[in-house]
Amino acid sequence: METLNLKRILVLTSDMGFGHRSAAKAIHDALLMEYGDNVAVTIVNPMDHGKVPSFYRDNPEAYDLLVKRLPDLYNLTYKAVDLPFTAPLVENVNTAMLLEAMLEIFSEVQPHVVVVTRENYLSTLWAIRTITRKRVPIVTVITDLGTVHRVWFNTVSTLTCVPNQHVYDMGIAEKIPPSQLKITGIPVHPRISAETRDKREIRQSLGWQPDLKTALLVGSTRSRGLVDTVRVLNHCNFPIQLAIVTGGDDTTYAQLEAMEWHVPTHLYNFVDNMPQLLRASDMLGCKAGGLIITEGLAVGLPLLLFDAIEGQETGNIDYVVENGAGVFMGPSLDLLEAMHDWFSEDFALLNTLATRAQQLGFPRSSFEIAHKVYSYATGESLVPLSRGAVRVRHARLRVQELRDWFSKLFNDISL
Repeated sequence: METLNLKRILVLTSDMGFGHRSAAKAIHDALLMEYGDNVAVTIVNPMDHGKVPSFYRDNPEAYDLLVKRLPDLYNLTYKAVDLPFTAPLVENVNTAMLLEAMLEIFSEVQPHVVVVTRENYLSTLWAIRTITRKRVPIVTVITDLGTVHRVWFNTVSTLTCVPNQHVYDMGIAEKIPPSQLKITGIPVHPRISAETRDKREIRQSLGWQPDLKTALLVGSTRSRGLVDTVRVLNHCNFPIQLAIVTGGDDTTYAQLEAMEWHVPTHLYNFVDNMPQLLRASDMLGCKAGGLIITEGLAVGLPLLLFDAIEGQETGNIDYVVENGAGVFMGPSLDLLEAMHDWFSEDFALLNTLATRAQQLGFPRSSFEIAHKVYSYATGESLVPLSRGAVRVRHARLRVQELRDWFSKLFNDISL
C-alpha cells in the first residue's frame, strides 16, 4: 500500500547509446540505496512508447549500423542538428512526436520530480508544463564530457547537472542561470564507490594474478578497434595481464576466444560486476563514450582510447587528453609507444596519469544527484502556471499538425 510520504520519481531515458540508460540506472539505484521505501523510481524510455510514431522510435540497431558503417554521415547529422537555426526545429519535432506519449506517462506516474538523461525530452516538458499547468521540478543530467548539444540547456530544468567546468561554461553561454547549474560529473553506479578493497585482494577474488599490472579492455557492439588493441598488447612483451569484456558482442568474443595468448588473459563476453573489474585494474582501454570514461576516471584509471563516434565523442577525447588522463591511439605504433612510456622508470608516468584521472573523477556522482532529486521531491509542491485554455488548445492543435506533416513526409520518402 502506498504511503502518504512516498515520493514518485520519473526518470526519462533512452537506449540510443549506452550512457543515457546507464546514468538513469545509476541514479535509480542511488535513490533506492539512500531512501529505500520512501521513493518509487520509474525509468521510462518515451521513445519506445506506443503513441510515438513508429519511424521516430528508438532503434538501437539502426544507430549501431550508422555509427559503425557510416560514421561520416552520422558526424554530419550530429553537427547539423546543433546549429542555431536547426536546434529550434529539432525541438519542435521532438515535441510533436513525443507529446502524447509523455502526457500519458505523466498521467500514469504522477511524478513529484522528473529526471532527464536525454536532451530530446526537454522541449516536450515545456509543452507539458503549459498543458497541465503544473510545475514539476526537473533535474537534467548531461551525459557527455565535451561535445554537448545546445538543446541540453533549457530553462525548463530546475537544475542541470553538468560533468565538468567546460560544460558548465557552455550552460552559462546558453543563458542558463548559475543557480540552475551544478557540476556533479556523469553519474556512475553506486557500487563503484562502495568497493573499497585494494587491487590485490579483488584480483585474487577474481582469479587474476594479484601482482601483475592489469589492463581492462572494454568493447561493445558499437565499438571498433578492440581486437587490434588486444593483438598489440598480447605481443608487447610487457609484464601485463589483460581483462577483456566484449560487452555482448558475440562475434568479437568468439574471435578473441580463438586467439593464442602470450600474456595472462581473462576474457568475458558480458559482466554485471564492472565496478569490481575497474577497481582491480591499472588502466582502461575503451571507446571514448562519456559513461565508460567517467567510470574509469572515478577509480583513477589512465585511459587508452581506441575508438570514438565522430562528432559526438570527439569532445570526450579532448577532455581526457588535454587534462593529462590518457591517450587516444591511432596506429598500433602509437599504442606501443604509450605502453613503453607508461611502463618505464618504475611506472612513473602511469602513476602520474592515474593521479590526474582521479582528480577528474566523481565516484559519488550518483549519490550527489540522488540527494538533489530527493530534496526537490520533498521540498517543492506543484505550482500552477498562468496559462490560458486558448494557449493549451493551440499547443495541442500545433502538435497534431506537425505530427501529420512528418508522418506524411516519412511515408512519401518510404514510397
